[in-house]
Amino acid sequence: MRPVTIHPFVRLGASVVATAGILLAGLSAPASATESDQLWIEAPYETSLQTGAETGTPVDVGLYHDNDNFTVTDGRLTVDVSGIADVGEVTWPENCVPSGTTAVCTVAQVPTIGPEYSPQVRLDVRAADGVEAGAQGRITYAATATGGPEGSLEAPLDSFETTLTVTSGPDLVLGGVTPIENTAPGTVHTVPLSVTNKGKEPAQGFTLDMTASYGIGFGSRHDACAYTQTGGDYAPMARAQCAFDQVLQPGDTVTLPQPLKISVAGHALKERLDISVQPGGGAPDSDEQDNYESLTVNVPNTADFAVRGSRVSGAAGDTVKAALTFRNKGPGWVGNLGSGDSVALVDFTVPEGVTVTRAPTACQPRTEAGGSRTGRVGAPRYICEMPYWVLENTVRTFRFDLRIDTVIPDTKGRVSLQPVITGTGFPHDPKPGNNKGWVTVNPTPTA
Repeated sequence: MRPVTIHPFVRLGASVVATAGILLAGLSAPASATESDQLWIEAPYETSLQTGAETGTPVDVGLYHDNDNFTVTDGRLTVDVSGIADVGEVTWPENCVPSGTTAVCTVAQVPTIGPEYSPQVRLDVRAADGVEAGAQGRITYAATATGGPEGSLEAPLDSFETTLTVTSGPDLVLGGVTPIENTAPGTVHTVPLSVTNKGKEPAQGFTLDMTASYGIGFGSRHDACAYTQTGGDYAPMARAQCAFDQVLQPGDTVTLPQPLKISVAGHALKERLDISVQPGGGAPDSDEQDNYESLTVNVPNTADFAVRGSRVSGAAGDTVKAALTFRNKGPGWVGNLGSGDSVALVDFTVPEGVTVTRAPTACQPRTEAGGSRTGRVGAPRYICEMPYWVLENTVRTFRFDLRIDTVIPDTKGRVSLQPVITGTGFPHDPKPGNNKGWVTVNPTPTA
């Protein structure tokens, strides 16, 4: 199955909660995983071509591979445009050598996927003269590269294509959305938001849908907008749904009747405002790829993560209850809104002389070295997953039942906070010293 690329941002309001099994799988990779690699093609599944447009539509295509233990070079991407002969015309970039209806594009160094990844080949495709709206065609791809465990890699054949659809109508594009860096809690910022119609037909009004993450809010209110708060199983957010009746002729640019303002809360940290625009009256947009923007707001705030264990006592054969408690002491909240990764993993090593007879469902059994293990009870180690977001005062407790098999005074099991991606740490945490604790069984009484 073709993997899904994780992009830096997932739209707010979409489900970004990954399963515990996926999040925890990276803690201990089997040897076979480190010895394999695969080449992939990153290409859009579909895109639109505007009839009569003076400029082409970019189609970004790239190569990447799975395993960063290998260096992969000499990527060769074959692009076949025979399927769009009656639909569009292609302008090739400098790193592609065309021959008839195909071209071979070179990628000197093939990277692994990650937040900094960007496609290496940009095709410029323009709708053919005289083609009617609704016409479709397909671009297909193949690729090879040098590297990997066998010395060469090949992308799965017949697995990658882009469908192009010719469209006609308004094409609304957002402008004025730029990042806000190093702003202070309590401030209010004006966003110079604009909407431009780059299409060939007028838009009979337009709608805006704006979603603000928990650390920011709407500092201005418009009569044309309905404001709601959301939350539940997902991170709390503020939402504004707006409808404006102003007609946008082709080439027109408009701003909001009142400037869009956002306010920065005291618990803000890494925030975002997601904005999307659509033509009014339910009319389709001729190219929806440019209908969405995400404004990032970075606040130099901190969030103090802490964990503590517990002290329990009992005789041989007794079952005692031990608690592991995560706490965010603030002042900032934390939300992994782009990746959906857990904000932290609580890593618990079971004390010597006891057996876990009940573990929370959010805690996965592990071998002592951290590898996968079958069976919910009796494991020597457990990894407990926090949600992808925690508020500035979140407290969460994981409760275990421990059977005392042998009384060993002061036997201890380590409790620590770990990031999902090993080695990344918690950049927002000003006091890493309180990220560990102990579960102590039968502690020696103090005088």
